Amino acid sequence: MNWENIAGQENLKKLLKESIIENRVSHAQLFVGKEGYGTLPMVLAYAKEILSRENEHAASKVEHLNHLDLHFSFPVFTDNRNSLSKNKFEEFREMIINFPYSSYDDWTAFLESENKQLFISADEIDDQNQKFSLKSFEGGTKILIVWRADKMNVAAANKFLKFLEEPPAKTIIILTAESTNDILPTILSRTQIVEVPRINDEDLEVYLKNNFDVPDDKIGEVIHQSQGDLNDAVKLLQSGSKNDEFEKLFVQWVRDAFMVKKKPEFLKSIIFWAREIAGWNREKQKNFLNYCSEIFRLALLQNYQSENLVYKKIDVNGFNWLGFSKFISGANIESILEEINTADLHLTRNGNPKIVWTDLGIKLSRYIHKNT
Repeated sequence: MNWENIAGQENLKKLLKESIIENRVSHAQLFVGKEGYGTLPMVLAYAKEILSRENEHAASKVEHLNHLDLHFSFPVFTDNRNSLSKNKFEEFREMIINFPYSSYDDWTAFLESENKQLFISADEIDDQNQKFSLKSFEGGTKILIVWRADKMNVAAANKFLKFLEEPPAKTIIILTAESTNDILPTILSRTQIVEVPRINDEDLEVYLKNNFDVPDDKIGEVIHQSQGDLNDAVKLLQSGSKNDEFEKLFVQWVRDAFMVKKKPEFLKSIIFWAREIAGWNREKQKNFLNYCSEIFRLALLQNYQSENLVYKKIDVNGFNWLGFSKFISGANIESILEEINTADLHLTRNGNPKIVWTDLGIKLSRYIHKNT
């Protein structure tokens, strides 16, 4: 990964380059930010710069993720009682080379493991300890990149802490995580934290225009929805018919929720609606939740006479956008969005999707008529 191929983040790039030039590279760093902000691309460009300054032939090896002194740990599922990253490295390498902004959910889908728990195990830490006890292959620095360090289980985190406290000579440890919430405080205290902010809208626009052939109005819509997340932006550009499907299911949900108050038999329709969505993979379900949140927010803006901020409206199947928007206000928007966020959390924690979607579907019927 080259610095110039990273979308935006010019200030952070400058700081990282300066730390290398001035020999201020910390032996343990934690890059915190969503994958779509460029957390891993930033780390890969950083590692490439460090290793290339020691050996001019290192750049190509790092770009192809086959440098012998660059090691990776990442979440995997237990397979035949084995949970080591190296067993899935070729799959990980393929995904990252193809799109380094890939997310944890992308990785789960790539492995076709939506119903399996992915984690970094204590055995994985032992395996890395063994690797780093050996001398560097090229006689210079050895780098360990732990992608999604927040997925370490407790046993792994405790073993990793010892590795951090007494790292081998000429070793750099770089962790990535979306947040620090699920990382041991003792690990946090021993790492230099690097915050990776969202990508500026202007930088995101430049990247999308340079890499995709799409109309300006579509670019604008995607930038609004993705909130500085390149992974989300690319998925929105590529979704096409998926957005049509999301529109139809959103409209179905809202119409059934309106009818339940007068005709409780429409609850049955909501149950069937929930079952259909529950059959999707988890990534698609979470994308639909994000879509629903955004539509409710836009409806609120429409209701409060901020039409200049409403970049998207639903008009599928004769849906009355203005009529619907009048029902979304300060009286119910917080409750609706809170329920959507709760559903997202349950899906992330492998909750039963049929129960999650049925519960969410029914609750909208309560909030949609709430005026005070």
